[in-house]
Amino acid sequence: MGVIIVSAINHISERLLTQYGLDIDDEIFAIQLLHRMNLVKAFGIQKGMNVLEIGCGQGETTIAIADQVGEEGRVTAIDMASRDYGAPLTLGEATDQIKNSKLGERIQFHFETDFLSLELHETFDAVVLSHSSWYFKNPNELKKYFRKMQDVSNMICVADWDIDFMDQSQRSHFCAATIQALYSHFVNHDGNIQNLFHKSQLKELLEGEGFQIAKQDQVDATYLQDVQWEKAYANDIRKAFMNESPKFKLLVNSYYELMNEYKGEEKSLNSFIMCAYK
Repeated sequence: MGVIIVSAINHISERLLTQYGLDIDDEIFAIQLLHRMNLVKAFGIQKGMNVLEIGCGQGETTIAIADQVGEEGRVTAIDMASRDYGAPLTLGEATDQIKNSKLGERIQFHFETDFLSLELHETFDAVVLSHSSWYFKNPNELKKYFRKMQDVSNMICVADWDIDFMDQSQRSHFCAATIQALYSHFVNHDGNIQNLFHKSQLKELLEGEGFQIAKQDQVDATYLQDVQWEKAYANDIRKAFMNESPKFKLLVNSYYELMNEYKGEEKSLNSFIMCAYK
């Protein structure tokens, strides 16, 4: 990514971090934060809302939501991972800084928490599921989440990578994600990427649970570093496919060739957002 672009991103994110007294001096966090700010704006989150965020990770989206809902709003952020998961900052390290900031009173974090087993005694103005759908092992698990969301909110906001890429510079990201999904299904089921949901599939799942799609849009994510991370990991696991059938290896190797042969500047996939009401 160009120096000018990184500088502009850091300036926007730094302004928000400074406003709330967040001393997180990490370029990766700053770049990811800007993207999450754009997603939350696209969702249409409003001042004063009470929002449930599922899959909060290190809290980039949480910060964006808490900023958007303002002093009168509230955010409950949950994640199935433990506090010591993640790098370069662990989830615990990152979210402790958020809790100790001026945003802290608006946010409650809960880790090692499964939404399906969580007892909630309140309703929310919106439920946010941002860049989390690929972690689900099968569509039925995701359907269960959507079904339970009906009990706690009338509004669901979903964001994830848009695999319907339009530029060859994004092909490597798509191929790397596909390789990891194949790896999870056929070699090691504990991989981070379990399924690549196309936005039309998520739309169908939501509508199947009685939701009506009110808004769909695309948000630029080409400047993110995810393409480099996913490509590096995909190349690291290439030897794991050696013991698979010749037919399967042929398929996987085709994706490796497509992923590695591009010689230009590689860009991440864009994100799509989808807002649905019951």
